[in-house]
Amino acid sequence: MTFKQKIKFHYQNLLSEKINELRFMISDLAQDAQNDAKGSAGDKHETALSMMHLEQEKLNQKLAEIIAQKNVVDKIDADAIHTKVALGSLVQTNEMLFYISAALPKIQLENKMIIAVSPQSPLGSQLLGKSVGDEVEINKNRFQIKSIE
Repeated sequence: MTFKQKIKFHYQNLLSEKINELRFMISDLAQDAQNDAKGSAGDKHETALSMMHLEQEKLNQKLAEIIAQKNVVDKIDADAIHTKVALGSLVQTNEMLFYISAALPKIQLENKMIIAVSPQSPLGSQLLGKSVGDEVEINKNRFQIKSIE
């Protein structure tokens, strides 16, 4: 497995775990609401029920975001070799290693810190289309592209 394939695999697992965790939490809330509805009545009950529904809505929104991120990562061809920065590129700069995918938590693999950036982010949008040797500047930080995979 190439380094880029390992990165994609790691992010896919991370997102799958998060999706499962959120689905479990949503299911738990639904079950709690159902159990609460059977045995309670009154204002206190209505408030608790509406709080559970609000929490469920928030979790459903977060779940949709994470599913969208996973869809982006799933679409990436980890075997593709890029000469210009594009979705799925692994970009080594003078400062850091960037994975152009979705905005995800930074990870450490094989003693290297990888920062996943979305192509829509300020840095990601500046990197797109660039080649080895090109530079971008964001927040007064200058990044020179050393390699692109």
